[in-house]
Amino acid sequence: MKLDTRKLVTVFGGSGFLGRYVVQELASRGHRVRVACRRPDLAYHLQIAGRLGQIQPIQANLRYPWSIERAVEGADHVVNLVGILTEAGKQKFNALQAQGAKDVAEAAAAQGAGLVHMSAIGADENASSRYARSKALGERHVFAARPDAVVLRPSIVFGAEDQFFNRFAGMARLSPVLPLVGAQTLFQPVFVNDVAQAVGVAVDDKVAGGRIYELGGPEVLSFQRLMEEMLLVIDRKRRILSIPEGIASRLAGLMEKLPGAPLTSDQVLQLQHDNVVSDAAKAEGRTFEAFGIHPRTLEAILPTYLVRFRPQGQFTRGSRTSDKTVDPEIAPRA
Repeated sequence: MKLDTRKLVTVFGGSGFLGRYVVQELASRGHRVRVACRRPDLAYHLQIAGRLGQIQPIQANLRYPWSIERAVEGADHVVNLVGILTEAGKQKFNALQAQGAKDVAEAAAAQGAGLVHMSAIGADENASSRYARSKALGERHVFAARPDAVVLRPSIVFGAEDQFFNRFAGMARLSPVLPLVGAQTLFQPVFVNDVAQAVGVAVDDKVAGGRIYELGGPEVLSFQRLMEEMLLVIDRKRRILSIPEGIASRLAGLMEKLPGAPLTSDQVLQLQHDNVVSDAAKAEGRTFEAFGIHPRTLEAILPTYLVRFRPQGQFTRGSRTSDKTVDPEIAPRA
């Protein structure tokens, strides 16, 4: 069968958690994919997701505009997935999520390439969080350079390699207590495959450009309720301890000075605000509805990858989900 190489798509951040699913999605749609990342060796394994020569890793760093221009050269479409939750070294919020987004958008515009930009629910130039401000500034730069860009704002993304449920499940395996900051903050978790599919639809020009789409799963749950759902899946009983904002801020101020800090002051600020799809986005159809996607539930997905955290792994019986058969259509891809 002849390969349909309709577009050459450059994906910045293609070696990351979301990126690997986006690359696979684009390859399955017949596109050639150029995976642009700081360390191309971390993307070599993605080449088996496509046909010979269909997926090509390339070195690029959003802090160096010349490397962006090189990665975008000849591309028909550009996808920018680069983002960080905490700052480290030279990897700063504004450098990557504001200035970096600007440079990618301008490079795409210079090539006449379409653009899909990954932002986040909660992006707001007036926010107290530097993360949220940099995300909003990046959106503004994107639309200034490429008015027909598609901007996607997902809620918290979950899947086999996520750093959310996996982190807390690992903690629950060792600790009798789960400390939470912002225990009553609302989230609308979205499955990584569903977000990747939305990117594929946008690259195929099947959704209107020049708009911000908010992507959330079918369930709106508090942080505490998410942890309770996770504990049910891994069949463990743990005490959930809500940490007041004042105490959390002081702890974060101390911990953020350590390498790989588990909590920062900026994250404490973020956790004071709900992370759900807005009423405006729902009313205007700027949700998964526009992509023709029906997002999948936590109950359908969590058992497919959290099973390893049960007391006896897959052999544990008695939990609400432990006896369910995993549907291969929803199981995370390698």
